[in-house]
Amino acid sequence: MIDSTQSFRFFNRGPSPVARLVFFAVLSLLLLFVDARYRYLESTRSALSVLVSPIQWLATLPSALWQQADDFFITQSTQRGLIKQNDDLSQRHQSDAAQLLQLQALQLENQQLRNLAALPIRNEFTSQLVEVIYAERDVFKRKVLINKGADADVRIGQVVMDDIGIVGQITRVYPWLSEVTLITEKDHAVPVQVLRNGLRTIVFGAGDTSQLSLRYMPVSADIQNDDVLVTSGIDGIYPPGLPVARVVKIERDAAYPFAHVTCLPVAGVDKHRHLLILSSLPKLPERPDEKSAAADADNRVKVRRNN
Repeated sequence: MIDSTQSFRFFNRGPSPVARLVFFAVLSLLLLFVDARYRYLESTRSALSVLVSPIQWLATLPSALWQQADDFFITQSTQRGLIKQNDDLSQRHQSDAAQLLQLQALQLENQQLRNLAALPIRNEFTSQLVEVIYAERDVFKRKVLINKGADADVRIGQVVMDDIGIVGQITRVYPWLSEVTLITEKDHAVPVQVLRNGLRTIVFGAGDTSQLSLRYMPVSADIQNDDVLVTSGIDGIYPPGLPVARVVKIERDAAYPFAHVTCLPVAGVDKHRHLLILSSLPKLPERPDEKSAAADADNRVKVRRNN
């Protein structure tokens, strides 16, 4: 029979655990001293780091994958939120831009209405405010339709103006609408005079909203650039003294008897939405008939001969 001391000695091989602990502790201290003093283990440490780096990478791989997945979902969520926020801001910007344009248009319209309300109109004239609602579709016609007609006692021949000057003249009246022929209508004539010296002439429309012309103006006529043309009041159509146009170009050629004078309308012919209609002028006496005038002249001659 084998006793316990013999079985213990049979399985117990090598140094005792205490001896091993002491040995490895001393060896560790020695290696630490040698490495710290003489740097002998630098190459060994580098080689070991190369061998251990794949293990370290494998050990940190799950954490890195988890972090990337977390960042991916956070980025996607943030991106969707930013896209939605960007869309909302874009829609808000478009809405604000539209409201801003409407506000600017209302401010301009309000200012023009204030100017019309403050316009000094002579006592012998009355005025009524109208609004342009249609424009002539034919590009060769310069006409607009306003929102008052026979129901508002609008009459053919009345003058239409804005807060600056003459715009046109009523040429056709409907029950609830009226047609206004602009002064820039081709061959539309307005009797005017030069404000600087009182020279009388007639300004004609050229078919262009930004151009008028003075025809049959002698080359020697006293007219200059920047001269202001106002209504002369002749023929009893337009009230005298209302601004009409400004001279911008004069072409004189001795080979031609007349100068070519180009003017610009001072009023917003195709700009404003609200206008004023002036009351009609007192009706002038009718022109004498040429035949009756000639007969009167013959009678006067006969009377003189008899005397």
